[in-house]
Amino acid sequence: MAQVRDRADGKAAIRVGFTATRRIGGAVVRNRAKRRLREAARLMLPQLGRAGCDYVLIARGGVAGRPWPRLLDDLKSALIRLAADLGAPQSADAGGKASAPLPDTRS
Repeated sequence: MAQVRDRADGKAAIRVGFTATRRIGGAVVRNRAKRRLREAARLMLPQLGRAGCDYVLIARGGVAGRPWPRLLDDLKSALIRLAADLGAPQSADAGGKASAPLPDTRS
């Protein structure tokens, strides 16, 4: 799952945070999931991220073992949906928040 919020502070930086709950596994699995999301974000956010926005990537079950090309494709789809949900740039007082789920691959 991915969430975005337009900071509307006039700064062009793209900030990103990562989280993984204990439901997806132990510490090793959670850390691996966050490392994979960090690398995917490093590759995708410069191209698809929106300047002046904060992103939160939430690790879901299966992220740690998902094939790398599919994980990148999932993140790309989520970022495109988030950008469409934000639409035109928000005014300073309106702010913006949208989220797009990454597919849950639990069996």
